Amino acid sequence: MPFEPKPYNPKKAPKGLSQDAINIHHDTLYAGYVKKSNEIGEKLGEFAKGEKPLDSANQTYSELRGLKEGETFARNGMYLHEWYFDVLGGEGIPEGSLADALAAQYGSTEGFLKYFKANGMVARGWTVLCWDIKSKALQIYIGDAHNQGGVWGAIPIIVMDVYEHAYFMDYGSKRGAYIDDYLVSLDWEKANELYEKAKQITD
Repeated sequence: MPFEPKPYNPKKAPKGLSQDAINIHHDTLYAGYVKKSNEIGEKLGEFAKGEKPLDSANQTYSELRGLKEGETFARNGMYLHEWYFDVLGGEGIPEGSLADALAAQYGSTEGFLKYFKANGMVARGWTVLCWDIKSKALQIYIGDAHNQGGVWGAIPIIVMDVYEHAYFMDYGSKRGAYIDDYLVSLDWEKANELYEKAKQITD
């Protein structure tokens, strides 16, 4: 079953981000990852069904290896953007079970937001608050690419895109200002929902 782009319906307009920037980010970039994920899936299906020979498979270079590398890049590009848009465009007021857990872990919600922003300043692509099913705790991980830096067994809750394409149209090189506006535009209701679901999965 091919993937379809998920619509983006914020509860309010994200602070600082223009509609043009959102449209390009969602309708072009994110939708492109969905399309490529489907294309790669179709080509991998030819190998999986025996329609293409597997005797050329090689770890240095082969069509299968190239597709498998592209698969994780495109699929994570799709998923991470979906989580990003899921929690972007809310009231930005930390409340609920997730905010309580973060306050307990970081001393206060302000402490979490400060640390999360710092992670966003050092990441080259993504900053992700997630539930780690191995440690059974909230963790912040960063990724310099869609298929780099992620931890298997970690379920994303708050995903912040810090690639320049996410903010450069409206902020130029002022990444810190973009992060500040992103944090006050979080949909904590959705984040709480994701957190409660994620906590139910433990190893």
